[in-house]
Amino acid sequence: MLACATSAADAAGAAPCAFEVQGEGRVASVIDARSLRLADGREVRLAGIEPVSAEAAKRTAALSAIVAGHDITLRADDDAPDRYGRQVAFVFVAGEEHPVQAALLAQGEAFAAADIPDKACAAALLAAESAGRAAKMGIWASGSATKNAESTGDILAGNGRFMLVEGRVLSVRQAGATTYLNFGRNWTRDFAVTISRRMLPSLEAAGMAPKSLENRRIRVRGFIETRTGPRIELLRAGQLELLVN
Repeated sequence: MLACATSAADAAGAAPCAFEVQGEGRVASVIDARSLRLADGREVRLAGIEPVSAEAAKRTAALSAIVAGHDITLRADDDAPDRYGRQVAFVFVAGEEHPVQAALLAQGEAFAAADIPDKACAAALLAAESAGRAAKMGIWASGSATKNAESTGDILAGNGRFMLVEGRVLSVRQAGATTYLNFGRNWTRDFAVTISRRMLPSLEAAGMAPKSLENRRIRVRGFIETRTGPRIELLRAGQLELLVN
């Protein structure tokens, strides 16, 4: 069932993200691109991925093709529900080694999330996403899935949504306790990444001290906020990826 997807994930070195078992059940229905309902009524939200806003019905169908009617195991650090009462977990179809999340990423049906605290799991999901991108699967079949940092209008249109943005850092400046990675010459209107002072040690430990990023091409993922211009706040070093100049 997951042969094509998991072979791509295998090629990317995807790890299982196999945390503690937090429950089992049979999938009764798929609600949306990252949510499903079990036969006992529990609602499950897939951890570690962010949905793609385009062609939502197609993304939902992709998840349904993998899990509908199957027995699954839920794995996570804990089983505490989110504020909507959903169980957030990595989902494993019975008999499969890889989580459903890795399959969706390798098929190009989702983005790897920016808030995965386990570094090994985060790296595995990013690798699965990269495999899908390299194979031009799903959303990667066209060039619109990742936004150009210079296309401020395209980024502004995604206010409040999760995005991947790529571009060259033109300047790095500090204002108070915040460091700005500026991708345009108009600091107030062009796209920028904001970095709080508390994030600096983890960036430096990852070999990505802000000043070292000047004139480098990077990819950043996160939720778009609109202030005077579009922004992504850096909350984890894993949100940044260095690209070939």
